[in-house]
Amino acid sequence: MSVKFAVLGHGVVGSGVVELFYKNKKSIEQHAGTEMDIKYILDLRDFPDSPYQDKFTKDFNDILNDDEVTAVAECMGGVEPAFSFVKACLEKGKSVSTSNKELVAEKGDILLAAAKAHNCNFFFEASVGGAIPIIRPLHRCLAANDIDKVAGILNGTTNFILTKMYNDNMSFADALALAQKLGYAEKDPTADVEGHDACRKICIISSLVFGRHVYPKDVFTKGISEVDLADVAAADILGHAIKLIASVRRLDDGRILPVVMPMLVPHENIIAGVNDVFNAVLVYGDGIDQTMFYGRGAGKLPTASAVLADVIEAVKHKVTVFSQSWEPSSDNSFVAPVDALTTKWYFRVPADSNIDVEGAYTDENGTSFITQDKLTFGAAKAKAEELKALACIPVLD
Repeated sequence: MSVKFAVLGHGVVGSGVVELFYKNKKSIEQHAGTEMDIKYILDLRDFPDSPYQDKFTKDFNDILNDDEVTAVAECMGGVEPAFSFVKACLEKGKSVSTSNKELVAEKGDILLAAAKAHNCNFFFEASVGGAIPIIRPLHRCLAANDIDKVAGILNGTTNFILTKMYNDNMSFADALALAQKLGYAEKDPTADVEGHDACRKICIISSLVFGRHVYPKDVFTKGISEVDLADVAAADILGHAIKLIASVRRLDDGRILPVVMPMLVPHENIIAGVNDVFNAVLVYGDGIDQTMFYGRGAGKLPTASAVLADVIEAVKHKVTVFSQSWEPSSDNSFVAPVDALTTKWYFRVPADSNIDVEGAYTDENGTSFITQDKLTFGAAKAKAEELKALACIPVLD
């Protein structure tokens, strides 16, 4: 008996899912242990030249009310109508696999509960890190560990821009323009360069690792639009690279601290050498010490690969996988404010400030140095005002 599934959306990722499925159909069926086929592709547009034009529908109810369809790949993006469609599918007992990070970050707790209530699955490996396997390892391979910290580069666009600023001495504006020309950045790059994309991803990781839903609104998020070429150069002289880091850690008082910020990463940290559009995630646990997941974090086929892997999992699992879950959160008191961030800080101050600090570096752009003592976020901001600092950036510890 052939298992039928549907694809919601035929954009970049959705078309990649269809393409990759038919390209590797035999091996996918071997992994799933059954014959498979796509029965529907949902999209409001027409695709008269598609070899799969007979599978297209504009009516979601065709998919919802067809009992032959037991799994769905959601590749639409955004919260609505994706949320309504996914919830309806789960309530019909159809497992859903998604690449939609915004949906999971905002509504993951509700959708996981719906899947549990109707004995199906809501999978979202593709929502974080594209083809990099991170969701499944966190709740399976590393399940024996007490994980207290996750940190990494979760956005390829910003990493490409920072790499160009470092390697080619390009300004932020020029590097962004190049990223847009190459298709790495959208026409409106706000979600990437202001950190919103990375924020959604660290919310998903935080929720899974620490067991309660973390909302983007509760995560301090700062992008790279204010990173100056002078800081990239000075950081290198001081033995660091500037990266947009998304991180979460458990504090001594039991609260968790998720943040997204440009940070100085010491050259000896392996993340400092992750360049271009690549992503990397470091997981810290009491059994593993630390382990890194690395690869292309986005793109048509890499993301489609992760979506299809989840579809295969959905086909193989006839009951809900309870380890991939978290509880809803009625309040955010378990999320610490950004002032709980305590670390060393990088400052760049006007060259005439007469700062006498060990290890300081001075050029025509000012004097740059890293504090020897750790400061809270608030204390660092106060010091920046006192020094009339041109830049103030935390150091990843």
